[in-house]
Amino acid sequence: MPKKLYNKTNGQMGLTLVELVVTAGILAILATAAVPIARFAIRREQERELKYDLAQIRSAIDEYKRAADAGAFQIKIDSFGYPPDLDTLAAGVEIQTKKVKFLKRIPVDPITHQADWVMRSMQDEPTTDSWGGQNVFDVHSKSDGVGLNGIHYREW
Repeated sequence: MPKKLYNKTNGQMGLTLVELVVTAGILAILATAAVPIARFAIRREQERELKYDLAQIRSAIDEYKRAADAGAFQIKIDSFGYPPDLDTLAAGVEIQTKKVKFLKRIPVDPITHQADWVMRSMQDEPTTDSWGGQNVFDVHSKSDGVGLNGIHYREW
């Protein structure tokens, strides 16, 4: 005699509506908790990338300045040895018949998603955001946002 596979009195036929609603509610709560964490992680990664990009550009400016001060190539007198623009760092300069690039490319600001940066020259006032155009002494982000550390991106 074949054995019964399912006995209605000992088991259930499936999930009840209450069980489905409770399960859906728990999943909804978990999903709403995960969204802010994911946003936080994305923003933290963008800020890490911004710090890295700023460090790369500033390092390239410093390398250009060192080479200019060493007399490796001709510079304008009023440039103080700083590059005339960021494109010069990426395009490179001739040093003893060799093209030397200080940046592979101008990085894209991860906050604004643009490859344009606020630049300052040696001749600019320390508190101004307008670039005089004589040289590039420093750069920062064009974003008006505030970082997770509470400091405006333009002050990084």
